[in-house]
Amino acid sequence: MPETETTRTHGQPWEWPEEVWRRIVNRARAGRSLRPSSWPGGARCCVTLSFDADHDTIPLRDADESPMRISQGQYGNRQAVPRIRRLLDRHGVRATFFYPAVSALLYPDEVRAVADEGHEIGIHSWIHEANTTLPAAAERDLTFRAADTLEKIAGRRPVGMRTASWDFSTATMSIIREMGLLYDSSLMGDDDAYELVADGEPTGIVELPPEWIRDDAVYFNMVRFSALRPYTPPSAVEEIFRAEFDGAYEEGGMFLLTMHPHVIGHRSRLPLLDRLVAYMKAKPGVWFATHEEVARWCAEQAGLKPKGG
Repeated sequence: MPETETTRTHGQPWEWPEEVWRRIVNRARAGRSLRPSSWPGGARCCVTLSFDADHDTIPLRDADESPMRISQGQYGNRQAVPRIRRLLDRHGVRATFFYPAVSALLYPDEVRAVADEGHEIGIHSWIHEANTTLPAAAERDLTFRAADTLEKIAGRRPVGMRTASWDFSTATMSIIREMGLLYDSSLMGDDDAYELVADGEPTGIVELPPEWIRDDAVYFNMVRFSALRPYTPPSAVEEIFRAEFDGAYEEGGMFLLTMHPHVIGHRSRLPLLDRLVAYMKAKPGVWFATHEEVARWCAEQAGLKPKGG
């Protein structure tokens, strides 16, 4: 077990007094549910698709200068994103694309094209850094710089954030509040939207919870010099995603799907998304929306004053 400031001060977790573990769990807590009683146009449920456009930043984050591993990220720009854009255009669906700032700087024309097509651009770190490994001041600086970079390239300041690898540090909540963001999409306290609570105080910030089950990378990722290998065929992933959507549809809730262009965008994999979108569109009363649109609707229906401009 790694030594932390808490363990240095208070010993091992089984030795912590109640006020210590309560303080830890209350830093960023799921507050009241923001699942609305109805969706726009009387829709039964909501579908919101997202793509974490990490591109070259994974090896760069790890100080890995291998041209081979960097090329895997470049595939996301050269082949995957164009395929994804064509698919979304064909279905008339808008999605949310979360960009590390370094990805956006490497491929500014891509970001502008995605934004011009009506898709949302969200914050996704500077270089896909792990927030829990950073000093708080460094995390704050990188997050603000990332927002500034995306605003300059896309022409609009982002209103939402997804931390890289969903790595939400003890400082992340205060940064989100300082930035005045409308929503976060990094925490997993529910299936549906909820209000974030910080240290017992409702924040007015909407959480759109992701989940590893609804993420392509956990089924398809591979690390060459390890035992990590893709173990799930696309048909099985499609079955899992459909089951998650069916549950959201039955409950009248939200289906949020997280994908990565360099993962989902291959010839054998993207057809599963095509079939999934067609399946969801064929159901009566399904509202497809960006994360921003979902967060604003949930906030307004709950009487929250929407943040983020």
